[in-house]
Amino acid sequence: MRITGGQYKNRKLFVPEGKDVRPTSDRMRQSLFNMLNHSPWAEPFQFEGARVLDLYCGTGALGLESLSHGAKHCLFIDTDIHAVQRNTAFLTNDQFRVVKANALKFGKGAGDISLVFMDPPYRQDMVEPTINNLIDQNWLADGALVIVETERSLALTTQLNRIEVKDQGQSSLQIFTYNTKA
Repeated sequence: MRITGGQYKNRKLFVPEGKDVRPTSDRMRQSLFNMLNHSPWAEPFQFEGARVLDLYCGTGALGLESLSHGAKHCLFIDTDIHAVQRNTAFLTNDQFRVVKANALKFGKGAGDISLVFMDPPYRQDMVEPTINNLIDQNWLADGALVIVETERSLALTTQLNRIEVKDQGQSSLQIFTYNTKA
């Protein structure tokens, strides 16, 4: 597994053995970052200067891709941070922060996150409560994009506005936007 684009392109990432971590495939990440750079719905979003939140981060691949594409900072949150700590070792401390925490219960935000990645364990009903926490605890900037990787069959009901769904294999990327004026 590697970073697929940007300034850190082709940097190899550590992936622990076993089935506890299910990293987003290189192919799905390439597809996602192409959408973020070229889709009409992504028009107001820019990587340059973006503040990113990578929840259930595992290896940190999605947040690292964002930093590689020019994001200013990424906050990585997971209950097991071994892999992401290893994969972020080359970065400077002002680019990222790793927090060992439950993504369902992490505390107050500053309302400045413009891009969220969520890749929770499948079939454990964590997506909607996590989204509710993001909103209730003021993590999201107006217009923030929230990208959730789920099992293909999962239908979500959320306060966010769904703007695209992209299926690939047994997984689905569901892309939402947060708009306080809606």
